[in-house]
Amino acid sequence: MAKKTYLCKLIQNRFKIMSDEVNVSKQENYSANNITVLEGLEAVRMRPAMYIGDVNFRGLHHLVYEVVDNSIDEALAGYCTKIYVTIEEDNSITVEDNGRGIPVDMHEKEHRSALEVVMTVLHAGGKFDKGSYKVSGGLHGVGVSCVNALSDHMTAEVYRDGKIYRQEYSRGLPLYDVKQIGETDKRGTRIHFHPDPQIFTISEYDYPTLENRLRELAYLNKGIELNIEDRRKKDEQGETFKKRFYSENGLRDFIKYLDENRESLMPDAIYIEGERQGIPIEISMQYNTSFSENLHSYVNNINTHEGGTHLTGFRSGLTRTLKNYADKSGMLAKAKVDISGDDFREGLTAIISVKVAEPQFEGQTKTKLGNTEVRGAVDSAVSEMLENYLEEHPNEAKMIVEKVILAARARQAARKAREMVQRGTVFSSGGLPGKLADCQDGDPSMCEIFFVEGDSAGGSAKQGRDRRFQAILPLRGKILNVEKALQHRAFESEEIRNIYTALGVKVGTVEDSKALNMEGLRYHKVIIMTDADVDGSHIDTLMLTFFFRYMPELIENGYVYLATPPLYSVKKGKRNVYCWSEEDRIRAIDELGGGKESAVHVQRYKGLGEMNPEQLWETTMDPENRQLRQITIDSAASADRTFSMLMGDDVPPRREFIERNATYATLDL
Repeated sequence: MAKKTYLCKLIQNRFKIMSDEVNVSKQENYSANNITVLEGLEAVRMRPAMYIGDVNFRGLHHLVYEVVDNSIDEALAGYCTKIYVTIEEDNSITVEDNGRGIPVDMHEKEHRSALEVVMTVLHAGGKFDKGSYKVSGGLHGVGVSCVNALSDHMTAEVYRDGKIYRQEYSRGLPLYDVKQIGETDKRGTRIHFHPDPQIFTISEYDYPTLENRLRELAYLNKGIELNIEDRRKKDEQGETFKKRFYSENGLRDFIKYLDENRESLMPDAIYIEGERQGIPIEISMQYNTSFSENLHSYVNNINTHEGGTHLTGFRSGLTRTLKNYADKSGMLAKAKVDISGDDFREGLTAIISVKVAEPQFEGQTKTKLGNTEVRGAVDSAVSEMLENYLEEHPNEAKMIVEKVILAARARQAARKAREMVQRGTVFSSGGLPGKLADCQDGDPSMCEIFFVEGDSAGGSAKQGRDRRFQAILPLRGKILNVEKALQHRAFESEEIRNIYTALGVKVGTVEDSKALNMEGLRYHKVIIMTDADVDGSHIDTLMLTFFFRYMPELIENGYVYLATPPLYSVKKGKRNVYCWSEEDRIRAIDELGGGKESAVHVQRYKGLGEMNPEQLWETTMDPENRQLRQITIDSAASADRTFSMLMGDDVPPRREFIERNATYATLDL
């Protein structure tokens, strides 16, 4: 079935060119009657991905962020100190704060309650009136009305002026007028919503994802308490899962959290807080003994993972100030080594947070700051504060310069090793790794590559694949743990060189010598396929660590996936049911054996090699039947900390992490 689908897609792509040519001759029929006007929130329901990114995992969680952002705006304005987020048993969400409460009086222009306007009209709210909010969070500004449109049910309660007001909605439409339902001594707003199953392809919220975002917001907004509760699961004592996040010191606490599993070069982080050209700037930075650069930038609490002018200003101020100090100290002259901007950032963890009244975003995902005035403001703040720090802390300053010199020498070694990779990255079949079984199609958007654990499974995958669009590269054992290796060691690794060569990518662009040049990328699906056991999970983690540290652009573009082979096969007679979970196995036994495992044959797959090529294709590689898990990065800061903890040298934090997350994992016995 998948092979037919693939051919259909090819035909459709070719046919579209012809149909476009035909449509040109029909332009005279295009008139006012062809113009459709979508009223109210219809546009959101018609094209939800335009407003929240997608209708899968990311979009589902974005609904929560939009509502929480409103509460954060109240906090930034000085009226809210506590925010509560609850995942209810039915996967609905409740967000409550102790702010002023959304106004409920009659809106002069709309002739209805201001609460109803805020909840049902796009781009309606206090954040557009700079007298109400000087700075507001949220990326697109669509706010709670967008969440309302994409929920099959929503309830808004406002606690204001000693009274309780309520209004309910269904798919964005009010069910009744705003009404007073009681009295209270509380103040604030409570929003409860259930995502519409007609819109979203998934319905289950991920607790760790929401937990990470609230923790991040607590660090970015010191003095604000954020709470999360998951009522879907309970511990052995019957208690629900709860977390409270509160930070007195903001980014200083954040940097400690991120670098908890790394060895620092200085006792305390460098901290910068102030205002330049009317722009509040907060920066915390710390040098450590690692080999990676970890810069995390935010604008109005938005994670700007594509960077922008604030990050450019930070880098220029940092490089110039450290270079001047190193030159004056005479250490560079003694070292006799050329220094580049990258060397000043190796082993650096930094968080840059700015608040901009009118942010202008650009880039592929609209998370790159474009305001030109911010660059100079951040550059000036960094230069002044860092210059003072270096003069007042000569011992730490010396360690930083020594770290820079070490980085420069390692960079030269890495450049030579990288050149070996580049020479091997040839796009003709003759320059590809010998073990690579390439596909026939030359269109990267139609092609996928499987990185398969071991030669045995690789052989089955090569025989079972659809060679027109599926390529196979067997991996020999476990690849290098790049979290603990110098860059040149990574490029000297044969397995890693094979990965670069097979993908057709290069290291370094005009703008960034460490960035990935994806112009020659040969596949738009990069699939890690390993055994469903502990060793397989370890290889998954090693591969994901490599992609996160060396090829984050692949993840950001949505090209990286994990294959999900079945855990069991349940057979009775000629019937065979594959099972991906323990629940599937029990269900299959009920269906085939009447609930008795002794009527049926159950096989536990420990490795991919236990399946013949036809079984591997049918269960794990066939696009019609397989279960792929796309790898995304919701929080780069959280991912950075997790990889440094899981793949670093410090054992206790790793053990604690595994024990703490055991509830959300399946143990393979």
